[in-house]
Amino acid sequence: MSGLSATARRRIVATDLPVEPVETNFSLKDRIYGSLKHAITQVDIYAKNAELRLDERRLSEQLNISRTPVREALARLEQEGLVEIVPRRGVFIVKKTKAEVMEMITVWAALESMAARLITQEATDEEISSLRDIFSHVDGNKVGAQIDEYSDKNIQFHQNIIELSRCTLLAEMSEGLFIHMRSIRARTIGEEDRANRSIIDHMHIIEALEARNTVLAEHLTREHTLNLGKHIEQHVNYLG
Repeated sequence: MSGLSATARRRIVATDLPVEPVETNFSLKDRIYGSLKHAITQVDIYAKNAELRLDERRLSEQLNISRTPVREALARLEQEGLVEIVPRRGVFIVKKTKAEVMEMITVWAALESMAARLITQEATDEEISSLRDIFSHVDGNKVGAQIDEYSDKNIQFHQNIIELSRCTLLAEMSEGLFIHMRSIRARTIGEEDRANRSIIDHMHIIEALEARNTVLAEHLTREHTLNLGKHIEQHVNYLG
C-alpha cells in the first residue's frame, strides 16, 4: 500500500456506500440526497473498526454525476446531523458519544412506546400478527448461535412498531434516530445474553398488543428500550 498515491490511499480507507446511479432528470438534488441518506442509514456505524469516512469522488462515480451535486447533498445531510464535513480532512458519518446515545435511547423509548399505544388503537389484527411472523422461524434455544440473523429480525421488529403506528410525524421524528438505534442494537445484541432476553421481551410486547392492552403494551415497549440504555450505561465502554 506504501506504493500508492495519497489519493489512492484515501479511496481505499473511505467507506464504500452502496449507492446506485441516479438519472439526471426532475428533482435530481432530492434523488441524490435520498440515495445518500438511505445508504448511510444502512451503515453499522458502531460496529468494530467501522470506517466512517466518505469519499466524495467515489460517491460521484457511483451515482454517475458530477461532484457538485454530491457536495450539496452532503451539506444538506450535515445540517441534519448525519455527516460532518471537516475542512482538509473529508466527510465523516457522525458517530455519537455515549452520553448522546443515552439521550437518543430516552427519546426513542418515548416515541416507540407511543407507537405501541397507537397500534393497540389503530392496527388490524393481521398487522399485529405480522410482528409475530417476524420471529416464526427463530429457535429460542439457538438465538446465540444465530446472532446475525436474529439481529436483523430485531431491527425489523422495532422498525415495524414505528410503521404500524400509522403516525407520519412520529415516523419522521424517529427517522433521524434510527441510523444510530439500528447500529447500536446490532452492536450490543450479542452482549450479556441480551438476545435471549430480547426475544422474551418481544413476545410479551406482541401479546400485549394482541390483547389490545394499551397501558401494558406502552409500558413494556418503553422498558424494553430503557433496558438497552441500562446495558450501555453499565457495560459499554467503546463509545466516546
